[in-house]
Amino acid sequence: MTELLGQLAKRVDSAAQNATAIAQLSNEVSLSIADAYQVQNLSILQRIRRDERVMGVKMGFTSRAKMQQMGVDDLIFGQLTDAMLIDDGSKLDLGRFIHPRVEPEIAFLLNKPLSGKVSIAEAMASVAAVAPALEVIDSRYDNFKFSLVDVIADNCSSAGFCVGTWHSVNQGGTLDISNLGMVMEFDGRAVQIGSSAAILGNPWRSLVEASRLAAAAGSFLPAGCIVLAGAATAAEALVIKARDTCHVRLLTQALGAVEFSAHLLQENPV
Repeated sequence: MTELLGQLAKRVDSAAQNATAIAQLSNEVSLSIADAYQVQNLSILQRIRRDERVMGVKMGFTSRAKMQQMGVDDLIFGQLTDAMLIDDGSKLDLGRFIHPRVEPEIAFLLNKPLSGKVSIAEAMASVAAVAPALEVIDSRYDNFKFSLVDVIADNCSSAGFCVGTWHSVNQGGTLDISNLGMVMEFDGRAVQIGSSAAILGNPWRSLVEASRLAAAAGSFLPAGCIVLAGAATAAEALVIKARDTCHVRLLTQALGAVEFSAHLLQENPV
């Protein structure tokens, strides 16, 4: 089984690296959730061997509606590497993706390790700063269709992330992020409007769950780790033609804005 999981990991990694869609793994093999996370870990190991560095994690299924849609009762997580980082205000070539979508998020920056079952107060005490963030998701599967184990194996569809200015959680008193208005714009047009409260009712709960899931995987969230709390709205497809540019911007209450410009150097044939 170990050899098979390694082969599946290489398949997923190649799909991500070459922006080429593949069939769902579950169409071919029966995987447990533990197997799927092993495939994810092995695919991330391929990236580490290419000198990428793990910077943090992203949370998935933080919306109750999404949980019900997928028929699950727990959250999932993927891993963020430095090669996935999109600088705030920079240009992003969409040619490196298959069918990218964008989600508005809240990001946490840890100043001390976090692991196991913790309270919201303990989670908050481990955070140095919070920031607005945009996550680019890009399922490596045909037509963006997948099962639970497929999406876990595929690093929870995570493909890129852009983080805005960090704000100290204790600057001028405790920063309240429980119900921040969030507007995601494409070329100045609002495409998604929501609130940070859509993230498990309060983004801090997502950090509590991230700590629990890390411990269940036999790991922890180290100091310096970035945690993306999960999407505050539905994802928005980012489709443009060659030589076009789309300016993606997230406006948030209290945290300000984060943005990047998406362009396409050449048409993706997929």
